[in-house]
Amino acid sequence: MRRPQLDIQLKTPEQIEKMRAAGLVVAEALRRMREAVAPGVSTADLDAIAEATIREAGAVPSFKGYHGFPASICSSVNEQIVHAIPSPKQVLAEGDLISIDCGAILDGWHGDAAITVGVGEVDPAQLRMAKVAEDAMWAGIAAAARGAANGRGRLTDISHAVEHAVRKAGRYGIVDGYGGHGIGTEMHQDPHVLNHGRPGKGPRLVAGMALAIEPMITMGSPRTTELADGWTVVTRDGSRAAHVEHTMALLPDGVWVLTAADGGRARLGDLVTSRQPSTSPTA
Repeated sequence: MRRPQLDIQLKTPEQIEKMRAAGLVVAEALRRMREAVAPGVSTADLDAIAEATIREAGAVPSFKGYHGFPASICSSVNEQIVHAIPSPKQVLAEGDLISIDCGAILDGWHGDAAITVGVGEVDPAQLRMAKVAEDAMWAGIAAAARGAANGRGRLTDISHAVEHAVRKAGRYGIVDGYGGHGIGTEMHQDPHVLNHGRPGKGPRLVAGMALAIEPMITMGSPRTTELADGWTVVTRDGSRAAHVEHTMALLPDGVWVLTAADGGRARLGDLVTSRQPSTSPTA
């Protein structure tokens, strides 16, 4: 079933259950990579952990081969914002900030999530930026849940909530042009979800929608440049960046954060669907 105009794929509760299984694979891969992040570890090492975790679960990396992308994760360090290619030459050092984006396909359904992690002792201001991005992501998810519940929610309510949370927290650049997306039987589907904008615009937020919400912010200018590899996006002014993401789905009785081990309950409380158990399953 698809909504007209933007071709938004609406999922049944049973299909969302399948997406949850894919989301838990992604959650476990990110958990293992988070634990592995340390000075001396290369981004290729992290990529190997992700691919092994995904394939052990009977899933397939979403990213590998996607439009020719050669790896299972995007590993963006410091001024790199998104889409950086893992490399044995990219060795993490004390004080680095790394954003790790990971996706998996299980039974034909996608999960997609990203985290930003400090390497060793990191400038507290940069860690705060990463927390601001994460808090803004959760604000966007909460706005989606409330909007679907009251029947008045529109897509840009998410964008506005993300922007409001970032602006309230300080002077950060919100990367323009990049953002979240619909997700399901393909990794990227309609609609595109910007991280800024006025509320009350776009398609209604309804049960069956599955979206990846992913703020990207910088310590400086929001302007970007794509490197010669055709993938890596960096800040034009060299400032450091953070990127976080969760896949979420709207059900008739609440939201389900499919790539969060606890389904989002710790951050969203009663906004979470009853399909998510009070005690999270082991990923």
